[in-house]
Amino acid sequence: MRWDNLRDSDAGPRGEDAGPGRKPRAATLPLFEMGAAARSFDTPGFRGMTFYEVHARTIINRVPPASRMAFGWTINPYRGCSHACAYCFARNTHTYLDMDAGADFNSRIVVKVNAAELARKELAAPRWPGEHVAMGTNVDCYQRAEGRYRLMPGIIAALRDAANPFSILTKGTLILRDLDLLAGAAEVTDVGLNVSVGSTDPELWRSVEPGTPSPQRRLAACAAITRRGLRCGVLMGPVLPFLSDSPSQLEATVREIATAGAAHVSPIVLHLRPGAREWYLRWLGEQHPELLPRYRGLYGTRAYAPRGYQQHITEQVRQLAERYGVGRASPARARRLPQVRGPASAAGSLPVRAVPGQAVQLSLL
Repeated sequence: MRWDNLRDSDAGPRGEDAGPGRKPRAATLPLFEMGAAARSFDTPGFRGMTFYEVHARTIINRVPPASRMAFGWTINPYRGCSHACAYCFARNTHTYLDMDAGADFNSRIVVKVNAAELARKELAAPRWPGEHVAMGTNVDCYQRAEGRYRLMPGIIAALRDAANPFSILTKGTLILRDLDLLAGAAEVTDVGLNVSVGSTDPELWRSVEPGTPSPQRRLAACAAITRRGLRCGVLMGPVLPFLSDSPSQLEATVREIATAGAAHVSPIVLHLRPGAREWYLRWLGEQHPELLPRYRGLYGTRAYAPRGYQQHITEQVRQLAERYGVGRASPARARRLPQVRGPASAAGSLPVRAVPGQAVQLSLL
């Protein structure tokens, strides 16, 4: 594998970091044409994982014009994700790096160590248009690696200092570490904050999202953000057909979202792109083999569930949100942010472009 030649040659027998006073020797990574090093840490939460520290050429990336997203730019300080969600749509991007979309995606994490420096440089460039920048729409910027590498504070500070609008979507409660920075940024620009919670079923969470904080902890983070006076929405996704889509399951999830004081809730039905499709169906075959024929019947060879199914879920969640008062439980002191510039939805939400004649399906999870 191309990445194996990057391993720190001074690492210990398990590949631990070189440690104080020992200077690691790093090989060159052809993809980035910069120095890079591979590290592993023999500490709880990081065992079995390898972090490829690279110096990226650029950090603000343009969203393909064909995308359904209304924002045009993203920042992704990591590639691969320790959340290990069986359904993650970004899995296939790991194959571009000669890694697999399964276990490698979960455990071989690319860390763009110069992300904050690049963000500040690119935001200051005369040619930068000052448009909305989305984060967390590919892999989670607050996954476990962020606790060690601390890339997000520098990125948020760069966006704040440039008064550049941005949004964050996360399953990580580590976002609470950066509340002061986020509050400061919200004083000078549009900031959209969203946590992702597809279901509040604890057994389903442990099985399908094994590396994430529990749904209850994520909703507690939403409540803490709201108490700080920032609007925080919930991306209710993905809704998993035949696993989290019954009326009682949807109601239980929306009820907890409302209790957390979410500013809004946006449901998303599971979609199965290449890479994610194979890994998710493998998980389904191991955990719920009786559902495989029903999934083949619902999805066929398509990435998206039928429009009628998506619309049915969306309408149920809309009615439940109205019943439980989602958006009305936020404290009166909550800051009402201006609309995100461009074709955006409500303040504090991720802008979404609707496809004519088709149910809205975000490409985030």
